[in-house]
Amino acid sequence: MNKKTEWFASWFDTSYYHILYKHRDDTEAQEFIKNIVALLSINKQDNLLDLACGKGRHSIFLNKLGYNVVGADLSKNSINIAKKFENESLRFIEHDMRNPLQHKYNVILNLFTSFGFFEDDNEDIKILKNIKNGLKTDGIAIIDFMNSKKVINNLVPKEVQTIDGITFNLSRYVENGFVIKKINFEADGENHTYFEKVKCLDLTKINLYLDSVGFKIKHTFGNYQLDSFNENTSDRLILVLE
Repeated sequence: MNKKTEWFASWFDTSYYHILYKHRDDTEAQEFIKNIVALLSINKQDNLLDLACGKGRHSIFLNKLGYNVVGADLSKNSINIAKKFENESLRFIEHDMRNPLQHKYNVILNLFTSFGFFEDDNEDIKILKNIKNGLKTDGIAIIDFMNSKKVINNLVPKEVQTIDGITFNLSRYVENGFVIKKINFEADGENHTYFEKVKCLDLTKINLYLDSVGFKIKHTFGNYQLDSFNENTSDRLILVLE
């Protein structure tokens, strides 16, 4: 698939993506970050990578907690926004997570379901290999993914949101092993349609990926409060890997 036709390359780089999600509440995500860095006793001297960082909301918060952070994302638009927050211990780079990392880190985070975008399993496995190879000795990776089973069971088929004068018509459905969100709206005199597609990965399937690259699961959590994972009731599937 050509990079320009990949849904995430086109949708994430539009201004409309940022409009649709501008009111996203960071409170729960920040609570999760505080909980996880405390549980894992992450050292303030460690180097952290926020892989697929978007506009950098997690990176910025980690940096405010005193950590040295690099945020990396495929979207040039998102990185340009994030760069406004750079300082001596926080920087942002454009990077496709399917490409090898140029530096090694103590901790690599992949948060808010920024994984499972690809039809070919080998693409997802390649990302895990890159994460593993990008870790220093005794480094850890944190993957925050959706709980596919609960998402599918609670899918809202149709939704309309009006933000900044734009009416977004959202459709959600499952097709060919992916949870798909279709986003349709009128803006700037044109009709626009974009998609978000995330693979319906459960813990069993993810474990097969992890085994193939030599990752071990150290912790499994089901929400941002770090409660135990339950396939039927948990909001998230959060993995700490070593």
